[in-house]
Amino acid sequence: MLNKALIEDTLNAALSTGGDFAEIFVEDRTNSLIEMIGGKIESTTSGRDYGVGIRIYRGFNSVYAYTNKSDRDSLISVAKKAAQAMLGAKNDITLNLIKTDIINNHKIIISPNEIAKVKKIEAMRRVYEAAKNYDNVISQVTVRHLDHDQHIMVANSEGLWKEDRRVRNRIAVSSVASKDGEMQSGSMSPGAMRGFEFIEGLNLEEIGKEASRIAKTMVNAKYCPSGKFPVIIDNGFGGVIFHEACGHGLEATSVAKGTSIYCDKIGQKIASNVVTAIDDGTLANEWGSINIDDEGNPSQKNILIENGILKGYMIDRLNGRRMGMASTGSGRRQSYKFAPTSRMTNTYIAAGSSKVEEIFANTEYGIYAKYMGGGSVDPSTGDFNFAIMEGYIVENGKITSPVRGATLIGKGIDVLTKIDMVSDNMTFGQGMCGSLSGSVPTNVGQPLLRVSEITVGGREG
Repeated sequence: MLNKALIEDTLNAALSTGGDFAEIFVEDRTNSLIEMIGGKIESTTSGRDYGVGIRIYRGFNSVYAYTNKSDRDSLISVAKKAAQAMLGAKNDITLNLIKTDIINNHKIIISPNEIAKVKKIEAMRRVYEAAKNYDNVISQVTVRHLDHDQHIMVANSEGLWKEDRRVRNRIAVSSVASKDGEMQSGSMSPGAMRGFEFIEGLNLEEIGKEASRIAKTMVNAKYCPSGKFPVIIDNGFGGVIFHEACGHGLEATSVAKGTSIYCDKIGQKIASNVVTAIDDGTLANEWGSINIDDEGNPSQKNILIENGILKGYMIDRLNGRRMGMASTGSGRRQSYKFAPTSRMTNTYIAAGSSKVEEIFANTEYGIYAKYMGGGSVDPSTGDFNFAIMEGYIVENGKITSPVRGATLIGKGIDVLTKIDMVSDNMTFGQGMCGSLSGSVPTNVGQPLLRVSEITVGGREG
């Protein structure tokens, strides 16, 4: 993407005022987004983003600059301007760039750029028709299709020089059910690090029907009671609670600053014995996977919690410096406009030994959260508030009436200690995670599990 001589000259310019490390990140990305509302194409956006980011360290300090120009004069000028923030005695650094081939774990069969827009719209229409025709109570359906094809290059003053390609596809549907002046929604949004073959392999009609089924079920549901109950959280996107309430606290972004409740707790028990939590960016073709992170380090499987014991953090290069720990391949960024920091990839609670039927049978009264919705979290404390998109009452070990308006309220570290049963049906749900380095694709996952007690917000009605 850039030739060796230009990379070396840019890195030397970046180090010209005393920096002890310099890095170049190049991105060339094509994007496509199509939105269908009410069966009609509301908007379609496609384009190309290209740019170069230059980062310099001196000790624990860092400066980042970027440009959408990659000619020699522009890159040297940006590097020198950024270097002015790192004034000091110049270090003698000899560059020896060696380009290294990466191992690609994510086979792409059909590039999204090879697919005509009309074919993407045909897939969207199948989802729309199935969702809209599910029931007369469905008043509105929105379908979105998005894909991107991203080429990156990372090179630094330690001699690293790598390139990679990342292709992702996703289709999302949201259905709204209306009845007696009330509205409830349901959504589904599968995605993967794959080409258009991913969309072709989906049961598009089932995706549309499931979104509408959720909406219809909830618009006919009674309001959820409030109080402290056992809560059974289903597999897949139920893992969003761990991701938000605990995962962010295990990123070096907060640990290195001392703002995480998990600081200095490696080797300590922070969860129940049945909890093992992992972040693994190596999983083939998963939505949050990467071959290398945005600092050029190989992705890896990171054991965060093992049988309740904190084993490690997710670490990027700069915060690893501050912590005296090596990178875990967790440095990620939205684009060349962002400096990378530690981020999650595919983060999940591992499968346990209980069976789903056993967990329900051992619950006399509680709440079953089949699908989780959005929420908010304070990363420094782990305090969270999450909506349940589809919920039910559990009575005498059986799922009974659906309930709406339920929220789960608590603190991440408390929930970890109260997970008392974990089933063996682990799967993933797809999302976008926002943090200091922008929005990145992440998988959240877990098996169906039970929290022995959690505060449920709701109301009788």
